[in-house]
Formats: sequence, C-alpha cells, structure tokens
Amino acid sequence: MKLSGKIALVTGASKGIGRAIAIGLAQEGASVGVNYSSDLKGAMETVKKIEELGVRAVAIKADISKKDERDIMFKKVLDEFGGLDIMVNNAAVTEWTPLFETTEEKWDKVMNINLKGTFFCCLEAAKIMKERGGGNIINVSSNCERLGVKNLIAYSSSKGGIHAMTRQLACELAEYGIRVNTMAPGPTNVERNLTDDPEYKNRWKKVVPLGRTAEPEEMAGIAVFLASNDSSYMTGQIIFVDGGWTVQGRLPDIEYFEMAAAKRR
Repeated sequence: MKLSGKIALVTGASKGIGRAIAIGLAQEGASVGVNYSSDLKGAMETVKKIEELGVRAVAIKADISKKDERDIMFKKVLDEFGGLDIMVNNAAVTEWTPLFETTEEKWDKVMNINLKGTFFCCLEAAKIMKERGGGNIINVSSNCERLGVKNLIAYSSSKGGIHAMTRQLACELAEYGIRVNTMAPGPTNVERNLTDDPEYKNRWKKVVPLGRTAEPEEMAGIAVFLASNDSSYMTGQIIFVDGGWTVQGRLPDIEYFEMAAAKRR
C-alpha cells in the first residue's frame, strides 16, 4: 500500500469530500486523525469506516479558526499517533451572500476558517514534519476561485488566498522535504449541495464537459496521489478536479445563485 505506516490528519472529515479523502488515505494504509467541528456522529461514522479497513483512526474536535482548539488538535494527533506525515486542509464554510449584503462579520467568518485556519494548520503541520524530515500538505480549494461565482465573494477570495499561500509555502518548505499542493474540486454531490438544491445533479451536469457531477469518492484518488511518492516531484501546484468545468467556464442559470443566497439569509 502506498501510505503504509503514514500518519494523516484531515480537517472537516465528518462528511462529504473530507470523509472520502480520509477513507481513501486509510485504504492505502495511513492512520487518520478525523477532525470535526460539530458533527461528532459523522466523525465517528468516518472513524468506524476506517477502522473496518484495519488501520487506526481517532475523531478530534476542533474549530480550526481558533488557536486553542488547533493546538489541542495537533497535540492529540501527536499523543495518539506520535507524528504527522500528511496534512489535508479540507474544512471550510461557503456562506452564500449577495455582494451588497456582505458584512465584516460574514467576511471574517469565512476568512477565519477557510484561509487563516488553513494557514495555521499548514504551519503547525510543517513544524512537526520538519522534525520528521519531510511530509505532504494538501489543501482543498474550489473551482469558484477560477471562474467567479455570484454571491460567493468571501468564499472565492479565501480560496484564491489558498492558491497563493500554496505556492508560497511550497517554496518556503521545500528545503525541509515538505511538499505543498492544492486540489480544487468541481461540482460534487456532497450532502450540503444536494440539500440546498434537490436538482443539483441535473442543474450542474449541463455545464460540466463530462456531463455529470462528481461523487466525493472521486476526490480521494488525487489526494492519495499527492500524499504518496507517485507525486514526489510535484509541489506548489493547483490541480483542478472538475470534469473540465474550468476549461469550459459555464455556469448554471442565475436563479441558482439567487436561491442559494436566499437559503443563507
């Protein structure tokens, strides 16, 4: 197995893409810290699925926007596993908001989790990896940064920040054997999207060149690739996993974005 003996931490792993990545890493032999913020039940389901594969997993509660909770999270990883080789920064919030209704409070909430939280998770992980002689940091971004999507100004800006941060960290951490890359999923059938819009699959498949939306499990393969020696000469890269969406650059009808924002009011 490609990741046998490795130790991973995946933020936001109680459901969706985070859960799929955590399980995908475990399938290749990695022990996994399963971070969650509020969904303990979901996190324990992820842990159970990983343990059924014969590898170790532990659920770790932490709001990554808060330093004290991040500190506890990394301490628990070290206490439970003794180190860290793979850091997957997946936790994020979307916060659909019409442009002129964007408040400092809404902006700060998105930035504190998506960008600040991700950076300081990268930093803490890098400190551990530096002492171990290397490691892999994988950030999870979004295609929204590339195309520009109505009512997602804070979210798209935070993801653009992650892209810039990935390149910067890749340069700064290369000398320590730490690689930093970002994967940017396209329209994916996660619970949040399907709940917000029952027509999500039909609506988005019309604008994706491959003619369908992705299943969360389709994001696991690229994460395993970036975490393994298969990508040993890659760092500072942004990889779009999107069925060709960013190549074509089409969006659903504007009513979709108005509906999404209305549900967040």
